[in-house]
Order: sequence, then C-alpha cells, then structure tokens
Amino acid sequence: MDPTAAAANTSPPSPPPSTTTTAAADNNNNATSDDVSTPSNPLSPPRPDDDTTTTTASDLPPPKRRRKRKHYASMISSMSMVLRPHSSRTSSSFLNDAVSLPSQRRRRRRLSPLSSTTLDVDALIALSVGFPVDSLTEEEISAGVIPTLAGADQQHYISCRNYLLSRWRSDVSTPISLSSSPPPPSLRPDLLKNAYSFLLHHGYINFGLINHSIMDETSGVNFSANVIVVGAGLAGLTAARQLRSMGFKVVVLEGRSRPGGRVRTKKMCGDGGVVGAADLGGSVLTGINGNPLGVLARQLGFPLHKVRDICPLYLPNGKAVDKEVDSRVESAFNKLLDRVCKLRQVMMEEMNCVDVSLGTALEAFRKVFNVADDPQEKMLLHWHLANLEYANASLLSNLSMAFWDQDDPYEMGGDHCFIPGGNERFIRALAEDLPIFYDRTVESIRYGCDGVLVYADGQEFRADMVLCTAPLGVLKTEAIKFVPPLPQRKMDAINRLGFGLLNKVAMLFPYNFWGGEIDTFGHLSEDPARRGEFFLFYSYSSVSGGPLLVALVAGEAAIEFEKVSPVDSVERVMDILRGDDYDILAESIGNGRVFFAGEATNRQYPATMHGALLSGMREAANILKAAKKRSSVPADNAEDVSSENSEDLSQLFLNPDMKLGNLSILFDPRSDDLESHSLLRVEFRGEKPEAGILHLYGLLSRSQAIELGNVNSDVDRLRMLNKTFGLRLVGRKGLSSDAESLIASIRAKACPKEGS
Repeated sequence: MDPTAAAANTSPPSPPPSTTTTAAADNNNNATSDDVSTPSNPLSPPRPDDDTTTTTASDLPPPKRRRKRKHYASMISSMSMVLRPHSSRTSSSFLNDAVSLPSQRRRRRRLSPLSSTTLDVDALIALSVGFPVDSLTEEEISAGVIPTLAGADQQHYISCRNYLLSRWRSDVSTPISLSSSPPPPSLRPDLLKNAYSFLLHHGYINFGLINHSIMDETSGVNFSANVIVVGAGLAGLTAARQLRSMGFKVVVLEGRSRPGGRVRTKKMCGDGGVVGAADLGGSVLTGINGNPLGVLARQLGFPLHKVRDICPLYLPNGKAVDKEVDSRVESAFNKLLDRVCKLRQVMMEEMNCVDVSLGTALEAFRKVFNVADDPQEKMLLHWHLANLEYANASLLSNLSMAFWDQDDPYEMGGDHCFIPGGNERFIRALAEDLPIFYDRTVESIRYGCDGVLVYADGQEFRADMVLCTAPLGVLKTEAIKFVPPLPQRKMDAINRLGFGLLNKVAMLFPYNFWGGEIDTFGHLSEDPARRGEFFLFYSYSSVSGGPLLVALVAGEAAIEFEKVSPVDSVERVMDILRGDDYDILAESIGNGRVFFAGEATNRQYPATMHGALLSGMREAANILKAAKKRSSVPADNAEDVSSENSEDLSQLFLNPDMKLGNLSILFDPRSDDLESHSLLRVEFRGEKPEAGILHLYGLLSRSQAIELGNVNSDVDRLRMLNKTFGLRLVGRKGLSSDAESLIASIRAKACPKEGS
C-alpha cells in the first residue's frame, strides 16, 4: 500500500493534490530514513452523501478531548503492590489514584502520609522530578547520604534535598552552590552538604548547557583519567559533557556522519516553497515539569508548544464518531484494563506467577462482558487497543500482563510538548565543542586492569574507561566485539529484552487543511488486523514551520508496513517483558573499565529521550566514582602497564614455552603433568606504536595449551579459550593465588639464587 495514500485517506477533509512524504521511525525507535515519494494525484476519500464534495477545514466537527496513551487512573491502586516486588526509585507506597487534571488523567505518586494540600513547593518540585516525598531513592541509599535510614536524619536530609532541587529549578541558567546564598536555618549544614554532593555528581542540579566545573566540588580529590564514549546520541552527548565538567578528558566515537542517534529532524521541502521540520525519531517531550529536556529548553530559550488536549476521531468514511458511543467505549475499555490489573494482582498473590499476555487477558474479559459487539463500537475498541500498542511499541500478544506498564509509576509531571524547529536543536547544542569522531563504527572494545582499547574503522583509541551507549539492537547482533566477552549475565539480559516495531509517515502539505486548533486526530479501521495503520495523526503545523502531519503505524500494521513500504531501514524498538534486565544491561564490567548507557539501560524511563539523557548523567556519576576510587590507590599498587610486576612478567615472557601468534604460554617448571597449570598471556597491540600494548592473563592446563597449538588463528584460539575452555582473561592484578604461586616458581627457575 502506498503510505501516502493511506495517510491521506484517514484525514477528515479532502487533502490537497500533492504532498511530500517521509517514512520514519517513531520517537521510541532508533532508526530514520529519507524521503520516499512525492505523489501528485488527489487522494480524497468519497463522502457517503456526495462523492464529489470537497470538505474544507471549516467543516471539521467540534473538537474532542485528547485520548490517553497508557495512563489509566483506575489501575493504580490495584497495581501499586504488583509492579515492583524489588526496590525501586519510587516505592509503591507513594502511588495512588490519578490526580484530575484539566487536560487528561495521569498517574501520580501518592502523597500520603502528607496530603497534596500540605506539601510545600519544594516537595512538589522534587516530586515532579521523580523523587519520593518521604523516602530515599535507590541511588541515595547506595551513595550513603545518611548514616541511618528511616530516622530523623532521613527527614532532615529530604528537606535539604528538596530545597536544593527547588533552588535549581527556579533558575536553571545559573549554577547553585552552598556558598552563593545562605540556606534556611532549619536545614542542617552536614546533611545539606551531603544532599548537594549527591545531586551535583548524579546530574540532578547544575547540569545541561551552563559553564560549571564539578571538579570544584570534589573536596580536593585530584585525578587524571581519559574516557571514550561510544555513540553520540542523547545519552552519549550528555555523559560526555558531564564527564568533561568533572575534569575527565573525553572523546566521542559515532558510527554515523551526524550526532543525535534516534533523534533526527529533517527539513522537508514541498511545492511552492513550502518547508517543514519533521522529527523522524524522538518527537514529544513528555512530562515537561520534571523532564530534564525541559531544563535544556529553558537554558537555550526554546519556546514550548503544549500538545493540546483535543483529539477528534473519524470513521473510515470521514464522518465523526458519535460522542456518546465514543464515551461509552472508552469507559468500557478502561474497565477492561482495570479488571485485567485486578486479575494480575490475584495471580501474583496466590500463584506468584503471571504467564499471560496482555492481549489474551483483555480479549478474555471482552468476551465475558460482551464489550463492543456493535460494529462501530468494535472499531472504537480496536482504536484504543492500537493506541495501547503504540504506547508500548509492540503487539499486545507480546506484552507481559505483569510488566507491560512497569515504567508508569515514574512518569514525570507536566504537559507533553513539542519543540518548535525540532528536537535536533537539542542535539546541536549538546554536541557543540565536543571532540566527536564521526563515521567511526566501533568494531571491538578490549578491556583489562590496565585500561581499554577501542577499535573503530581501522583506528585505535586508548583510554582508562569506556562508556558504551550503543542501542540494544546493536548489542543483540554482537556487532561490537568485547574482549573479554561480556559476562553471561549481561548477555542473557540483552537476549531477553524484547523489541517492538513502530513506524511513522511524515507528510508536508501546501497548506493546513485540517485546522489549526488541533494537534492530534484519530482514524478508525474496519479491519482489526489493521487497526494500527495510520490510527493517529500528529499535527506539527504549530512548530514545524509548515503544514506537516505525521501518521503513526503500530501493532500488526507496523509489521505489514515493513513489507510494503519504500522505507529503506526502520530498526526495531524495545519493549519490556521483565524489569530487572534494564539494571543488568546498565551494570559496568571489567572492574570499573566499561560502562553502559542509553534508553535501554533505564528501567524508570525506557524508550524515551529523557531516559537516554538521564542514563548518560547516571553513568557520568558512576565513572567519576570509579575514577576517584582508582585515584586513591597508592602508586605502587596502581593498575598500570608500566608497574614493576608487569615489567617482571614481561621479562618472563621474553622466552615463552609456546608462542602462538599473540598468545604466549609458560609451563610449570615443577611438573610435566598434562594437567599441571600453565600461565597464558594474550597481547593486544595497537596499529600505531605509540598506542601501547594491553596484556591479559589466564591459567590453563598444559594439555589445553597443546590443544591451542592445533588452532591456526588468534581469533579461533580466543574463541576456544572462551567457548571451549570457559577461560576468563584478567589483568595482572586479577590473577588468582594459584597463578601467583606459578609465577613465583617460573621466576625462581628463570633467575635462580646465587649459589643454588
């Protein structure tokens, strides 16, 4: 099917005779594509009362309220104890029924034991940012911000934290410090200092595009460390700027010829000089009050356009949906979700297991309660189901009933907004003055106690640490080779995390024929299998500079769209089945040498632009922590290729018992037994002499060493070490006591004592 024709057929009035169309991934996707077609024939749908009538914008029906995405008020109380059996950033006790807003109902954290009327402004601001009212987050507990939990110190600390957050959010253009203005006398200085240090180093205050050195606040700790950031998306750019403000030397490697990753704004040009800026990837800023992208917008002076709460729905024939029928079906749909969540709670409590898809559960309840038997009601119900699939970027049949909405409790406060001119404006600002190497596709990351080596397009980059922000899809395909290989725990998480599919088509028209008073409108389909095909349209006329529409394709329709659309490449986007995998994917490896960021590592805000940004802030804090820890190690114990112990080993390996390419092996001089230990050294040498050499070590038996001798290449030898022998290579400091004993024996044999 021609995507332009389908998109035009869904719109209520007759479109003009030509459009400029671009197919792309949605804001939950990582891929984009180029212009695909420029049709020139009219594509207006016939109206039932007059096949030749052309409808104008003035014929639009009265505006209706905007449809919710996946925020269902009635589900909150029943799900709050089910979503996260493990600890989370906002504990389940802070969830309650939705707070009624003028625009739409939306989940909010419970304010008890304090009511919303008794909360002060500081607490409300902290709440909108994502902090609980009367408890600590996981990050705060891990950082040890107070000596004892759940006491008077905790309440005093929370007051200090909320005060600092409120000060920062009141003026995000000027860094705050403890000495800039005196705090209220009720705040304890020691806890205020703890809160300031935590918020500063974890990127909750003084972040973004302001000139500020976090090194000034590190209590005199001095260190020098280099970090390679893989990927110039939101996570990578944010982390790079944060790390640089901390005093690190940073370089960014990006495989594409542009920054931004999945955030891309394309200038579209149509006939008659009409232009428009279309966000082909990330597009909507959700929850602007707490969203860190809102802070960047204020710092840059970007205006915000609130997505208006009007979303009329239209039947396939172009007529507006009956209001009473619409309201009745929407109510029934929310009741179905409520019943599903109650069932989930019962199953979790009684069986401690939920192995049912969300789609199966919804359909079962629909049949039991005879919901949407009428043809028009059925189309409306399927529209809501398509909207649900859009919100999760996956088929309902692939979503876990237990965890499909696991990120909802962390939703940030505020309206959804567009940025006039597109979100690439953020990218340009974040990338400015950063040392970014474009067209550098990373092929391998080699790490050990001495540092890291990153190979990209024939070039070698050496550093102390590396932050990998590659998308989940890249990690799944193992396009980046890790040496040593990633831990099995992390590989299992990568394999378990699922993908969905979401497409969009951007259309630039000669003029705005749908009316300027709406930002969204919906289209119903008679075919349930195609319910997600152009089911929702976003109007960007108010922010793009031209009459631009973006049509969304979700669910099964998105899968079919892949087969028939001229889109060159649309990558798949992730959807959660189980929450813990996000945390595993975010774990650092290599004893604080390799770190991971990106939206797929953020379980609170997965598949969002601000989730990627926050993950970059998080890992910048973790890299700082690792660097400070490493800098405190005495010089004679530091992990360095030039250390005395490493030099001693280099001398021992001048004449190895076996030399296999870049692998060298020393046998145990005390025994000829085939099962006796042998010391293996693997050498990773850069293409340029000045790049240095990285050595990793391991213990294997003499028989295994002989078996390695029958393999022809280093690649196959390393594969045998990992897959067949299960050997884990480590740095010099990571060798076991058995290895140290063997080294002592080899050294004694090589350098016998005088007179022996």
